[in-house]
Amino acid sequence: NYAEAFKRIDLAALKQELRALMTDSQDWWPADFGHYGPLFVRMAWHSAGTYRIGDGRGGGGRGQQRFAPLNSWPDNVSLDKARRLLWPIKQKYGQAISWADLMILTGNVALESMGFKTFGFAGGREDTWEPDQDLYWGRETKWLGGDERYSRGSPGVDEAHGVLVKDDDSEVPHTRDLENPLAAVQMGLIYVNPEGPDGKPDPVAAARDIRDTFARMAMNDEETVALIAGGHTFGKTHGAGPADNVGAEPEAGELESQGLGWHNRYGSGKGADTITSGLEVTWTTTPAQWSNDFFDHLFKFEWELSKSPAGAHQWVAKNADAIIPDAHDAAKKHRPTMLTTDLALRFDPAYEA
Repeated sequence: NYAEAFKRIDLAALKQELRALMTDSQDWWPADFGHYGPLFVRMAWHSAGTYRIGDGRGGGGRGQQRFAPLNSWPDNVSLDKARRLLWPIKQKYGQAISWADLMILTGNVALESMGFKTFGFAGGREDTWEPDQDLYWGRETKWLGGDERYSRGSPGVDEAHGVLVKDDDSEVPHTRDLENPLAAVQMGLIYVNPEGPDGKPDPVAAARDIRDTFARMAMNDEETVALIAGGHTFGKTHGAGPADNVGAEPEAGELESQGLGWHNRYGSGKGADTITSGLEVTWTTTPAQWSNDFFDHLFKFEWELSKSPAGAHQWVAKNADAIIPDAHDAAKKHRPTMLTTDLALRFDPAYEA
């Protein structure tokens, strides 16, 4: 009985162990800014963020991030390392705390350890022990594909509603009407493309994708802004070098990989040489501490399009001083940077309000 087992946990002691883990940087996967908090916030959000209202499926309630296909989604690069960091604590507590609960609790503790006040935590998420076989993630056959979910539309939906329905052999114009019950814009993403729709760096068009996708995740505009801005108060993205340095995802890896994927051949393959999304953005001057820097920077600076070392579209503050700390070298500073989807919060009138 999981509920009974969970009741026997000394939750305060468990949280203290998790809090200690946040700053216990490991040589095999060094913590950005000396703090694993941002990594664990991303892990928890990506566990919960698969939920969609179209069929009520997905979400963080069953610990599915451990299994295919989620464990190998391009949006989940390096989260195998986050779960590996948690493994000693999971071993200690065993079945008294599920992976589903542990991932969400760790995200909560991460936020609290960085100065954010949470509403608290409620346990009770029982693990499943195998991948979902009946959950529809889309028809695309390649990672990051988005052609099928937009061109096909939703079978049975009236075309008068603006949703295109096509046969396999028909040729129809591209559309941004997303197939139900999907919420993510591309196969293997949690929500939207941070470079913009189809990789085009257009903040206003990105806002339309954000609004549609987050509505399908049961969030209104205010909740969407809070989630994006709050999450991007912490940590950074990783695009130290070209993406072709990154190896196969966990499910496509060799047996000796033992569940770890995305082997990185660039430099040391970790720390300052990490590649995940291909973007190289740090939003705030205090990436391991809660602040209002994200909004301050978003509206204070004017932004010009640039590219990450990996070649991904991102934005850098015009004529700004180098005020952003480096994740692994205290002597370095960088100019403020943002994602296309961050700028959407400024240039879409409803989000800006």
